[in-house]
Amino acid sequence: MACTTKETTPYILAGGLIFGTGLACGYYFHKLITKKRAIQGDTILKYVKQLFLKEGPIEGSWIELQKVPLQKFALKTDVYYGGISRIEEDQLIQYEFIADAYTGSILDLYRV
Repeated sequence: MACTTKETTPYILAGGLIFGTGLACGYYFHKLITKKRAIQGDTILKYVKQLFLKEGPIEGSWIELQKVPLQKFALKTDVYYGGISRIEEDQLIQYEFIADAYTGSILDLYRV
């Protein structure tokens, strides 16, 4: 068993300091990498438009580029609101949607 002397104490303290600094840096690096990152609103709108284009042409579309917090029951997230308009049976019909800002999932889609 090794014993600590006056000559080895500074090296043990320096090693502990380096180890602790490494742990702290690793923790903050991990938090930085796993931080929730929002998808751009334009990307989500492009995806929704592709879905609608499978059924026919689109007259117009929009999306709010500012994320808005949403809580629905136990679900808490940020969302984008958007809309699509198209001609159906010779009438302009509008749809609005709510999309999760982090996954791009469509949480709600309804005809206005």
